[in-house]
Amino acid sequence: MTNRILATFITITMSMVMTSCVQDDDFSVPDDLGVEENKGLEALLASGAIEVSFTELKLKYSNNYKKPVLIDTDLYVKGYVSSSDKEGNFFKEIFLQNAPENPTAGIKVILNQVETYNQYNFGREVYIKLKGLYIGEERVGNGLVTIGGETATDQYGTTVKRLTENQRKQQLFRSQNTLELIPLQLQFSEVSAANLGLYVQFNDVEFNDGLEGKRYFDPAQDFDTVREMQTCSSAIGYFYFPLETSSFTTFKDVLLPLGNGTIKGVITKTFDGSAIVLALNDLEGVDMNESRCTPVGIDDFNIVFKEDFESAVDDADVDFEGWTNFSQAGKVKWKTNISDANGYAEFNPVGSGNTSNIGWLITPGYHKNAQSRAYLNFKAAQYQVRSSTNILEVMISTDYDGSNVQAATWHHLEASLPSQSTPSHEFLDSGLIDLSSYEGILYIAFKVTGNGRTTSLSGAYLIDDILISEK
Repeated sequence: MTNRILATFITITMSMVMTSCVQDDDFSVPDDLGVEENKGLEALLASGAIEVSFTELKLKYSNNYKKPVLIDTDLYVKGYVSSSDKEGNFFKEIFLQNAPENPTAGIKVILNQVETYNQYNFGREVYIKLKGLYIGEERVGNGLVTIGGETATDQYGTTVKRLTENQRKQQLFRSQNTLELIPLQLQFSEVSAANLGLYVQFNDVEFNDGLEGKRYFDPAQDFDTVREMQTCSSAIGYFYFPLETSSFTTFKDVLLPLGNGTIKGVITKTFDGSAIVLALNDLEGVDMNESRCTPVGIDDFNIVFKEDFESAVDDADVDFEGWTNFSQAGKVKWKTNISDANGYAEFNPVGSGNTSNIGWLITPGYHKNAQSRAYLNFKAAQYQVRSSTNILEVMISTDYDGSNVQAATWHHLEASLPSQSTPSHEFLDSGLIDLSSYEGILYIAFKVTGNGRTTSLSGAYLIDDILISEK
């Protein structure tokens, strides 16, 4: 009996000791916080420390020539945990955003702790006592502003390093609030560095054609795999955005879904900071069971302006109704020419004798409303262009009055244009040039700069098959 009582006593005692000695990193999601953490948060809020926004904190770094800044005054920030390392896609880091709904800024915190999801769970309200901590980048030039506990310098520059365990305990405080985070709804084209750290949602997305049978992680890679996502829109073709998955995540071997739908995750950057990507907290954020989308094609648009120069007269100044043919410098104007029964417009300063020739060819005005989508397309060629200063430019204006070219405001349009290496008289397709952001009366200008005396600057440019399509 005595032995049985003694054994029972020892068992109870050991149980009490084990319970009282649980390591501080063996966390469960708490309903109530520990006494020390409560006291720490209460002391911070009662100390007179000043709350600063994430934006203000980041400015301290950017205003210091992007060198880490030691916070030496009594400041704090408050945020809501937007990331989770439960499935292994984040490592020794947490992301915070400044509001549970419609957030406008996020920030990264690096700490020497794994399985942070047990303590800094998704949606948890967290206060950070900033005095004695640093704001900077974990890797030089990666563009991801981070809160760290110390700095280190190497041949590349100075970076911030993880908070020590003591710093974490003394300066990161949870409140008792865990709030539902409402993902910020974004389009691929809307994502920018301002969204780093935010929990977001993309709708009507799917993984790229050609990824059927692929998994989230490519075993041929060492650490991270980027898979391209795509979405259809009212624009022609697809918009694209990358999803990055770690080799340590629990879902790395899961096949990518084949359908279309929604995806939720955190906006972050690749390891080297070269690209903005989406990172999943878990697969619960992926719902792609709908039919794949079909992108809009140019054939779905109506042609609202067309000029193929088939009515051209050989070697005559362009004098079509509504067009402007203007010599800004020199005496050369745009002419129509015919070669192999094909008409086109050409600006050729050869033999003019002018030290400078600048010629504009401007289309008639085309009215576009703000809601419509429109694309410009044309073909261009070069002849004996030998210098990078003998150039063709394509521009657009919404305030041109039809006569005073130089008084108008002209915006450059990005297009695929012939270069010195392009074979002479070989017409190149400009690609589809999106005019959808413009409204009002639109004028398209083709401007050539050349020289009539120097052979190296007297190359010609040719334009043909101008189309504007709208929907």
